Amino acid sequence: MKIATIPGARPFLDGVAERWLAGPGVTGDEAGLILVPGRRAARALMEAFLRRLDGRAALLPRIVSIGDVDEDDLAIAGDATLSLPPAVDPVRRMAVLAMLVLKADGAFIAAPTIDQAWPLARALAELMDDAERSGVDLRERLPQAAEPRFAAHWHQTLTFLEIVTHAWPNWLDEQGMMNPVARQVALHRAQAQAWRDHPPSVPLWAVGFADGMASVCAVLQAAASAPQGQVVLPGVDLSLSDAVWDSLPDSHPQAGLRRLLHDLEVDRAALDVWETGSGRGVPAGRPALVSRAMLPAMGLSDWGRERAPLDLTGLTRLDATDQQQEAAAIAMILRDGIREAGREVALVTPDRGLARRVATELLRYGVVADDSAGEALALTPAAVFLRLLAEAVSSDLAPVALLAVLKHPLAALGLTPGDCRASARRLERLVLRGPAPPPGIEGLRAALRDDEAIDAASADRPDLPEAVDSFLDRLAAALRPCPGRRTAPLPDLLIGLVQAAEALATTDTQPGAERLWLGAEGHALSRQIAALIAHTDLLPPQSFDQLPAFLLSAMAGQMVFGQRVLQGRDGEALHPRVSILGVLEARLQFADLVVLGGLNEGIWPPATDPGPWLSRPMRTRTGLPSPERLIGVAAHDFSTAMLSAPQVVLSSPARRDGAPAVPARWLVRIDALLGGRSQRLPIHPALSWHARLDQPDGPARPVSAPEPRPPVARRPRRLSVTEIETWLRDPYAIYARHILKLRALPALEEAADRSDIGVIIHAGLDGWLKSDRRDEAALAASLHHALDARHLRPALEAWWRPRLSRIAQWVTEREATRARPVRIETEAKGALTMELPTGAFRLSARADRIELDAEGVATIIDYKTGTLPAQKDVETGWSFQLVLEAAMLREGAFAQLDPAETAQLLYWRLTGDRDRGEELSVPKDPAMLSDLVEQAIVRLRGRVAQFDRPETPYRSHPHPSQAPRYTDYALLARVPEWSVAREEGGE
Repeated sequence: MKIATIPGARPFLDGVAERWLAGPGVTGDEAGLILVPGRRAARALMEAFLRRLDGRAALLPRIVSIGDVDEDDLAIAGDATLSLPPAVDPVRRMAVLAMLVLKADGAFIAAPTIDQAWPLARALAELMDDAERSGVDLRERLPQAAEPRFAAHWHQTLTFLEIVTHAWPNWLDEQGMMNPVARQVALHRAQAQAWRDHPPSVPLWAVGFADGMASVCAVLQAAASAPQGQVVLPGVDLSLSDAVWDSLPDSHPQAGLRRLLHDLEVDRAALDVWETGSGRGVPAGRPALVSRAMLPAMGLSDWGRERAPLDLTGLTRLDATDQQQEAAAIAMILRDGIREAGREVALVTPDRGLARRVATELLRYGVVADDSAGEALALTPAAVFLRLLAEAVSSDLAPVALLAVLKHPLAALGLTPGDCRASARRLERLVLRGPAPPPGIEGLRAALRDDEAIDAASADRPDLPEAVDSFLDRLAAALRPCPGRRTAPLPDLLIGLVQAAEALATTDTQPGAERLWLGAEGHALSRQIAALIAHTDLLPPQSFDQLPAFLLSAMAGQMVFGQRVLQGRDGEALHPRVSILGVLEARLQFADLVVLGGLNEGIWPPATDPGPWLSRPMRTRTGLPSPERLIGVAAHDFSTAMLSAPQVVLSSPARRDGAPAVPARWLVRIDALLGGRSQRLPIHPALSWHARLDQPDGPARPVSAPEPRPPVARRPRRLSVTEIETWLRDPYAIYARHILKLRALPALEEAADRSDIGVIIHAGLDGWLKSDRRDEAALAASLHHALDARHLRPALEAWWRPRLSRIAQWVTEREATRARPVRIETEAKGALTMELPTGAFRLSARADRIELDAEGVATIIDYKTGTLPAQKDVETGWSFQLVLEAAMLREGAFAQLDPAETAQLLYWRLTGDRDRGEELSVPKDPAMLSDLVEQAIVRLRGRVAQFDRPETPYRSHPHPSQAPRYTDYALLARVPEWSVAREEGGE
């Protein structure tokens, strides 16, 4: 057999192309055949041939992939495909296995839902695929997998696994089908036998295989035995001693090659070594460094035999603090690497999150990277749109879920996408902000507020929002195909979802189907959804609430390969010298600079998991490969990537997702190897570049507090008594609200906070005081009626209803101890106009409750659901809302009341909590009240006169000790920035 290897420091595919083209040449009509492990390797080898030919004409060999499971039919199998049953459709297999999981009574503590059964079905399929690749008969081997001493639940698991030993094989026999991997194995064996019986007369090479199942080894043996056959392996380490080589663990990077040579019955010493002349300048000492760093435990004594410094040329380390800093620094490294013409750079990482971050950071420099690792199907725009729509429908159009789908770029509802988003923003302002409206379309209609003050149509220009009623009509029509929250067969749920999505995606000029299924991503999604509709009819009916999670489970692990135009960069070409590669794509590739990103335990290498069905000892007894083989594959990818470029940067962030991260075990090994020689990897300067990237010129300059001085004519001439307190504590808030006309939007799905419940309490007490009955039951009924009128969601109603009952209890108990007034005015409106040299100033108020006794003396009561003011603040004039109302009452500012003196000011804190309520009388000394009322108007006149001067600024928080508890405008005024400087003694 003719078997060779190309050293790891040499570009493998370029070497293969060089040797092939240097061969005896083409004879006849066929140029020969080259087998490669996968389609990506096939594309890369074709590119290598084109590079070597450099424009010259040549008849190239046929390049065929035999390693991809999802090939429809292997192009080399010939007539063997005709004698084999067809492979079962992957989605159909998943649906049948999920059905069997759901029918497994007693196998689970709680019956799994469909979104839980689907991953379990995937795990069953993976178990069968592993067995078929390894040549293991599960029906024969599984019953003996658990020893008697094993825990009882493992024996129960084996009973459950009769799905794969009996139920599933019987179903395949009934349907006349095969598992996809079983069919692939059969095709491999058939092809190997055909080549042994009739060796091809043309060159037959198999290149790039570093591991493989038994059937692949049979194909390689047949290729190597052909008259013009050749097998070329990548980077077999010939420096390892025979003792180390023979005892390599599964986690070693050469373990797969050792198994392959063992199965081929070839001794490592018999390999030919192809020293191709197409190297890219990988330092000569790098292969020895990688080999020694990756030695298994029994070979570590080699580290101490020779203490000479190791060659670290071209190797650097990047130790970022977190993932975002890592991505920004890597983008700078890649951008710096292409300054010289012709240099190719690449990021290699299994972390798709890091890949997306780096691609985004590269856009900063005008570089659109070729990210050939693909994109998760579940994260493509159309799939996200479907999942968001399912979430919105299953949540009964809850505000956050509804806005997420309406603001998606694919949403249009028969309008232009811009007009649809503008209409969604208007719906948000008038319906969805604040406490969540009642469920469904009718709930949205009931919650519609006709409030032009918050319409803010100018924010939508140049788009034109539609009237909310009409927009809701469009939305209702689009969602009509969805079955809502009722239970239905999965195909019906999916069909309804697709119809609603297409209606939702329709624009004024283009059908929704054209937009939804556009491009490679749309095509892949349409095939997946069509397969789910076709094959999930055998599953039990499901609630629509299960659909969002089911879609995510059904799309998990599926990748889409196709270049989608990046948002905001239409028509911009990919940079030809910048690549982002997954570890599979990086195999057999070479560049001038490579960054290995995400080198953390659990990422690269991945976490080892034997799966949910068998423990490690059980897999060993069954004859299945150990989970550590994945570590060996990852280690091989790391080792080859270390030799894939003259310059290599090893990147490992200290934290991931806010938690400390552990560096990859290979980095720890390299550090240990170098530490014994008093060496360490040089630190790449990219982090220092990043530290200076967004820094301003010169030293940091603290921002000063804003001091706007608008023209006097623009300053407000009318404020309420509650705004006067804001004016004292935070003048900037008055400036922002009344001069800039800015309003803070309420939060989405806002909980019924104290302001909302305050409206309910005020309305309930007002109705009760105006009624003939003054008992507790009447007050509770009035409060509950006010609660019903707010149309809150059921959960919020259930939260507040018992609290309102406790408030009614406290109020009636308190009323029973007080003298009955002659007259009570509730929600009394008042206005006081003060004439000043610069013009009139109007003070307005709405008193919660004013009581008059027989002598015409008043008591003013204010209802509070939040914190009560401090006595000291009332007496010193910082909290004098009630004092101002008393002053207005003295001046006759309340139209329905004659001028009157006030004897008492009361705050009632009504929470309905354990304490139910609390009363506070201000000021503490009643004798002070008359003076406070007298001074209130004088102080207010002085305040108005002060701000009538053009030089008076509207400062933010001018008195830190009296700053407001909360303001909507703190970020607008940049309070967190300049307040720190003030606390530190700055100006």
